[in-house]
Amino acid sequence: MKAEKKMATALQTISTTDFNFPGQSNVYHGKVRDVYTIGDKLVVIATDRISAFDHILPKPIPHKGAVLNQIATYFLNATKDIVPNWLLATPHPNVSIGKRCEPVRIEMVVRGYLAGYAAREYKAGKRILCGVALPEGLKENDKLPKSIITPSTKAVEGHDEDISREDILKRNIVSEEVYVQMEKYTFALFERGQKMANDRGLILVDTKYEFGLDNGKVILIDEIHTPDSSRYFHLEGYEERQKKGEPQKHLSKEFVREWLIENGFQGKDGQKMPDMPDEFVITISERYIELHDLFTSAKFVRNTSSDIQANINEAVLNYLSKV
Repeated sequence: MKAEKKMATALQTISTTDFNFPGQSNVYHGKVRDVYTIGDKLVVIATDRISAFDHILPKPIPHKGAVLNQIATYFLNATKDIVPNWLLATPHPNVSIGKRCEPVRIEMVVRGYLAGYAAREYKAGKRILCGVALPEGLKENDKLPKSIITPSTKAVEGHDEDISREDILKRNIVSEEVYVQMEKYTFALFERGQKMANDRGLILVDTKYEFGLDNGKVILIDEIHTPDSSRYFHLEGYEERQKKGEPQKHLSKEFVREWLIENGFQGKDGQKMPDMPDEFVITISERYIELHDLFTSAKFVRNTSSDIQANINEAVLNYLSKV
């Protein structure tokens, strides 16, 4: 009976959207977010889609969009003293409305530990990652001597690709002045994020930031410090687990990637996406909610509406009528 009740809640998900807001000029459907352009503003709907290895998984995750949006809002508000950001309002748990600006097509990936993709590359023998040298003798999940930035291109379609600082400047993707400012903001945001994570008994292992230009000024855009964009370990027991060579306890999307790898999928050509059991879908949902409660120090409110998209439409129209 308990399992049936849990699965019933899974029916309320947002897998796609098709809104038609007044003044809407464009819509972009990303891996997770649907972005509606209205004049000088963007209406961003956080869906319940989940992606890994640049592929959208077939089943949406209950409450995931609302969790991501609320965590991102929390951290954007908590870091606006470090860097100005795009956010103007959050009129619905799944919706953020913000400034429309020129996006920089670079993801600033910052790493404090050898984990995930970096660990897999290191294990394969690579000691240079995006132009950054890594020391010998590291074990998976070890803390790096200092935090590093390993940028990637932000692909409009297809896969993001690793790129070095030197190649970014050589290809004139952004000016050196803009890139230096992005680097400065990235390290400052990561330091703040790590402290906030430590205060909550977590370790911010790695994350990514995206920036845009608002009348030539660098501002922070998109989400930050969410389980989709970041990797977290539990702080308690980290050192002991490292010494024993045991896996770290984490709260992030990495366990989804690990499940896919175990089931023969890493997004490579010819690989078939495995079907996720409903029980695993619920596990993912609960992990997202757990992280929300940890970070915001507030209990996540599950949306039990029979028509979440109608609620979203009403909330956006109400906001637009007042601006």
